[in-house]
Amino acid sequence: MFPISDFLIYCFVTAYTPGANNLLSMSNAARLGFRKSVKFNLGITAGFLIVMSACTFFSSSLYSALPKIKFFMQILGAAYMLYLAWKIWKSQADFEIEGEKTASFFAGMVLQFMNPKIYIYAITAMSLYILPVFHSALSLAGFTLVLTAIGASGSYVWALFGSIFCRFFARHTKAVNLIMALLLVYCAVSLFL
Repeated sequence: MFPISDFLIYCFVTAYTPGANNLLSMSNAARLGFRKSVKFNLGITAGFLIVMSACTFFSSSLYSALPKIKFFMQILGAAYMLYLAWKIWKSQADFEIEGEKTASFFAGMVLQFMNPKIYIYAITAMSLYILPVFHSALSLAGFTLVLTAIGASGSYVWALFGSIFCRFFARHTKAVNLIMALLLVYCAVSLFL
């Protein structure tokens, strides 16, 4: 049975926590306005889809070729979630981006190939939640689109709220971090239940 609630919690927590995409989207929108930052976010979405497709192919190939690897993928995935929970809990409210970043479509797309958070997001979601239940090419393609939509949506939300979102996190850092961290711990533990 597909654990949809655990899957969605993992996806949204991963997509909406601070990372390169979200921080640059917020910075660009605060600097240039939301409308001028949209092309950067469209680049993020395009790059996200390319990286997500490659990770889906890699994960499904590895998963079907080495069925015994499932347990090790569970251990690594749970360890990553616990590590991410720890990092979120310990993070500070420092959302400033140093230096001038371009807000072009190409810059947003290229960023995805250098963003380890996306690779880990994709491989973890595929190997722990999707591949144990779904195997057809059509379902994997559908989940690739779902993961892309959820993952890229974080950058649009951060851009939309711009500096307002930053101020909210700065005021409520500990509470937000605690909630996100506890949700990830729940996801990691539920892998073995």
